Amino acid sequence: MSPAPSSKLQALDDLLARALAGDEKAYRAFLTDAAAILRRFAASRMPHHSAGFDVEDLVQEILLAVHSKRHTWRPGEPVAPWLFAIARYKAIDAYRRRGRRIEIDIEAMGDVFEDPSATPTAVAHDVGRAVASLGGRQQAVVSALSVEGKSISETARELDMSEGAVRVAFHRGLSAIAKKFGNK
Repeated sequence: MSPAPSSKLQALDDLLARALAGDEKAYRAFLTDAAAILRRFAASRMPHHSAGFDVEDLVQEILLAVHSKRHTWRPGEPVAPWLFAIARYKAIDAYRRRGRRIEIDIEAMGDVFEDPSATPTAVAHDVGRAVASLGGRQQAVVSALSVEGKSISETARELDMSEGAVRVAFHRGLSAIAKKFGNK
């Protein structure tokens, strides 16, 4: 792929050589020209319809890598292969990062899922069955704290128990449920 005319790439050779010799203006010109070339490169590598890809972000990552690795370029060698190798690896890194992150438009997913409050779920049934498997006070305590969302002090007042006894009954009730349903 030839993303830039060869004369432009050859000019980069001279600019980078002068920049490495300490010419700040040449380095600024090198980065400006390289950025224009890299934008075309990145745009050709990054599909426009892909969410999570920003061409300018990729160009900036490449330029940072070029800046930090500029000492690895050998004067007298062409800049283009060195520059595009860095660009290629940074594009691959961007694809890898993008592969780990899935972006979904929540608005589009609204029709896929049911309203959980519309119908009782299997989980609610399982919780009810688990609480019902407990006896007496444990059942009342676990139901009040976990299902009804009451506080420990409320539950203690309603069941005429101390707060410590409510905590103990709650812990024992949860342990019994865990033992019974295999979550040891």
